[in-house]
Amino acid sequence: MPKLNLKIIIYIMGLLLLCNGGFMLLACVASIIYKDGAITELAGASFTTMLVGLILMFITKKHKKELKQREGYIIVTFGWIFMTLSGMLPYLFTGSIDNVTDAFFETMSGYTTTGATILNDIEILPHGVLLWRSLTHWIGGMGIIVLAVAILPLLGVGGMQLFAAEAPGPSADKLKPRIADTAKRLWLIYVGYTLAETILLSVAGMSVFDALNHALSTLSTGGFSTKNASVAYWNDDPVIQYIIIVFMFLAGTNFVMSYFSFKGQIQKVLRNEELKWYFIFIAGLTLISSVIIYFQADPSLSSIDHPMVWGEYESAFRHSLFQVISVITTTGFVSADFTMWTPFLSMLFFGLFFLGGSAGSTSGGVKVVRHIIMIRNGITEFKRTLHPNAVLPVRYNGKAIQGKIVFNILGFFIWYLLVFIIGAVFLAYLGLDFESAIGGAASSLGNIGPAYGMLSPVDNFDALPDAGKWWSAFLMLTGRLELLTVLIIFTPFFWRNR
Repeated sequence: MPKLNLKIIIYIMGLLLLCNGGFMLLACVASIIYKDGAITELAGASFTTMLVGLILMFITKKHKKELKQREGYIIVTFGWIFMTLSGMLPYLFTGSIDNVTDAFFETMSGYTTTGATILNDIEILPHGVLLWRSLTHWIGGMGIIVLAVAILPLLGVGGMQLFAAEAPGPSADKLKPRIADTAKRLWLIYVGYTLAETILLSVAGMSVFDALNHALSTLSTGGFSTKNASVAYWNDDPVIQYIIIVFMFLAGTNFVMSYFSFKGQIQKVLRNEELKWYFIFIAGLTLISSVIIYFQADPSLSSIDHPMVWGEYESAFRHSLFQVISVITTTGFVSADFTMWTPFLSMLFFGLFFLGGSAGSTSGGVKVVRHIIMIRNGITEFKRTLHPNAVLPVRYNGKAIQGKIVFNILGFFIWYLLVFIIGAVFLAYLGLDFESAIGGAASSLGNIGPAYGMLSPVDNFDALPDAGKWWSAFLMLTGRLELLTVLIIFTPFFWRNR
């Protein structure tokens, strides 16, 4: 294996820091508008980040413009880490979070669009810091889209090759043209959806600031809110919650499908099996949940901040739909404490932690397409047992899937379960009870946000010991970057020069 092109890796890290510092200036604008007293600290964080980025770019400006697969893995993983380290500065400089462990956790939760928080009173934070929290989601969400549809398929990670051909860009194998072309198209869709939701939420009754923040969090399937009660704060405003539901659904779909829709290629969208099953899962699980809530759930235990009108089925349906979509898309917004709805629904929602939205979306988790392929492969194995000499390929979207992709997906799922088990065991070792340990591990790895036990929707991750926060941050990063992208860096053969 040839030596690493370290200069281009450092150059790209510098570029990321420069962009990150630029986004911090938007938080400065919010601080100026609302006169929250944090402008000096936010500006200092921004200029510090940009200065470091410029220095890194300057000292490596003479680099070979050649990016190979190994450099790709390093840039993806360490890019998220560098962004997190610099993204901590607004919290530390303003004193909103006063220690590195908590700041790193909150920032990693933001960029990985997990939405778990250690903050006990969000509403006292300066407006500039609140906007920065939401921006970390939005930046991470856009990065995930580009990764999923442009980079990871070329790296052969986790079966992502399945929809690589659908990405709206040239079919060339070179990394740079594909990223540039794909990012330009998807960026416009991402920005357009964000602006549309901001306007609709404002019209529906949210303040412009709250609307912008929730739009940034929704489209990234992040889950950070400006209110301590999350979206439950607007339980008396069904229109606001339905608007968020619609955009959570869109954010959980493959953004390539949105591209095809805007191009008028509706047949491609309607024939997409992942989108079909994504919709079926949401519809079926919402129906089951809403019926059970309406007839069985104790309303006194189900609301976080505002009592719900349980005399009407609409309320049960809305909260069921909201929480099903929020968990499946790994957004993590909360309209009610779903862990208190009934033991059956608690188990059902825990299972949803492992579903995930569509591949090529901003959602985390295993993804619907992988479940489809694994189930179909299992059914095909039954057929092969009866007909050992028959050629029985696994099909998806009407096409036979290569065996190596099926094995890749099965390998991914095995590693996902293994990392989940190790993650839960370590949290239990740190002193968490069984429910909190498995909930915290599943939530962090799947980038969900709220979990179970001491990490439930009415609590937060501040109760974790410091070691648990660092471990959960690692699980967030590993799950967000499709596991193998991070785990391969820990293998000795990855670093050997041959």
